[in-house]
Amino acid sequence: MAYLKVVPTADGSSTLFSERFNAHYHSVKGALTESKHIFIAAGLHHIARIKKRISVLEVGLGTCLNAALTAKAAQEFGVAISYLGIDLYPPPLEVLYKLGFDDLLDGTTYNYWRAIVESEEGTDFEVNEFMSLRKETSNFLTWETNSEFDLIYFDAFAPDDQPEMWSIECFRKLYECTVSNGALVTYSVKGLVKSNLRKAGYLVERLPGPPGKRHMLRAIKP
Repeated sequence: MAYLKVVPTADGSSTLFSERFNAHYHSVKGALTESKHIFIAAGLHHIARIKKRISVLEVGLGTCLNAALTAKAAQEFGVAISYLGIDLYPPPLEVLYKLGFDDLLDGTTYNYWRAIVESEEGTDFEVNEFMSLRKETSNFLTWETNSEFDLIYFDAFAPDDQPEMWSIECFRKLYECTVSNGALVTYSVKGLVKSNLRKAGYLVERLPGPPGKRHMLRAIKP
């Protein structure tokens, strides 16, 4: 696809650059490092300490790296995870395979990643004995759900690149489908993002960020 380019990042992993949004899918300071730090360490580890059955929503499924890392972590933690990933413009397989995850990830995680990217959209797929996953090509702005989630990975493009995704209305929608004591984690710490999360009802905490980024956010529903 002409609008997607593979870009190397500082930790040896690769990410994609979207010409459509003029934005990278992950930090150029380290795509793999960012995913592990924000979504696994600050998100999944936090919830897995108090729950053994976890429902996860990822807004911006993208390269499916977060999903594969979550499947591996579910196995390591011994927690049962149901995972829903939505993305309006999912990258095609021929582009995803150019990321070189076969050389980057350990064998188990790569096998999970490959199974996830090749899984059929709109069906529940057993990634391993601990995690089931469903992919949806959906516009989050009009997306509706009756489900509730313990953990939300909010991985949309940055507020400057995709401002409509970071509105109070979007965060209110997420707040309504977050369980009590559930968490939302994201990389952006812009003042507007913190303000909109708080106005939606979340309690917002700023945490140390991954390399190249001083902070990240974790928002808790009281």
